Amino acid sequence: MKLLIIDDERSIRNTLKEILEFEGHEVALAADGVEGLALATAGSYDVIFSDIKMPNMDGMELLDRLNEANVDSSVIMISGHGSIDSAVDCIKRGAFDFIQKPLDLNRILITLRNATDRTNLVKETKILKKRVAKIPEIVGVSPAITRIKEMIERVAPTEARVLITGSNGTGKELVARWLHEKSNRNTMPFVEVNCAAIPGELIESELFGHEKGAFTSAVKQHKGKFEQADGGTLFLDEIGDMSLAAQAKVLRVLQENRLSRVGSDKDINVKVRVIAATNKNLTDEIDRGTFREDLFHRLSVIVIHVPQLSERKEDISMLVEHFLTQISQESGMPPRTIEQSALEELKTYKWTGNIRELRNVVERLMILSNNTITKDDVIAFAKPVFR
Repeated sequence: MKLLIIDDERSIRNTLKEILEFEGHEVALAADGVEGLALATAGSYDVIFSDIKMPNMDGMELLDRLNEANVDSSVIMISGHGSIDSAVDCIKRGAFDFIQKPLDLNRILITLRNATDRTNLVKETKILKKRVAKIPEIVGVSPAITRIKEMIERVAPTEARVLITGSNGTGKELVARWLHEKSNRNTMPFVEVNCAAIPGELIESELFGHEKGAFTSAVKQHKGKFEQADGGTLFLDEIGDMSLAAQAKVLRVLQENRLSRVGSDKDINVKVRVIAATNKNLTDEIDRGTFREDLFHRLSVIVIHVPQLSERKEDISMLVEHFLTQISQESGMPPRTIEQSALEELKTYKWTGNIRELRNVVERLMILSNNTITKDDVIAFAKPVFR
């Protein structure tokens, strides 16, 4: 662990340094708050020990400046003039803990261990938040992709309902997420429902919620996806697979902005923007009697069609380079380069699984190829052989 000790007393600095280095830590020293702040903002320390009474900049001001600089280190304050009030003030200003002089070795080590755990949790949380919050970009410069990006910019700030069409693996969910991200609802929830993955008998409970005892397994009250998305965006993926009974209830919510949970007569007001997606031709489904025409017209104020990869082959090179970088960052695999002839070979394939299939192929090539992916690698590994 990297530690920083800030104290104007040389004896305290050196004693702490000896103790903590003996425990296997890397220790830096600063003689006052100004020097300590410069080191803390320039480097990356897991834990900072700081005295309160110091010349030039005392520990309290240092705490405030560290907070302003968004320094993630856990700060342990130390003082020979401690009191309950000063300890409370330190904690209020963001310190992890407060230790009085003369310093007790066991107390130092226990507090350091706890502070280190806290620092690690903060760092892990930030990494996870970045992973969760980061929406992959829509990669491509083909005319079809350019039109989709323009549509997103124009439609997202409105309240218009959007129907996204396209084959499996083309990136319909990504379009939906960008519509939410660029909307005025982007601080509110984005809730996704895969209508094809939920059994028909459970879809109403999943969408609209249920009351305790509404059916055998309803052991407690449950809020449905519409309520969870209140104020935000509800993405109904593969809506063409929704039952007619559920379609009727969805239509009512869209018309009246209210719903009732399964097993309840009470109406609940909701304000949700609905974005739907399907890989089916809904006009054909209407002719077959499996999809409501009135719901179709409610959902399709704006229609965005996401093309198959075979219709945008000029984007394949850019997508491959994007996936090479992305997979390397996510998996820790060494970066790979790819020969132009290998890219040209990939463009000749029929991508029935679209973008999803291409990403899987790139990952396979990264695992099975050497530092540079060649045309021979593509021929050998791009299409798995099943025997």
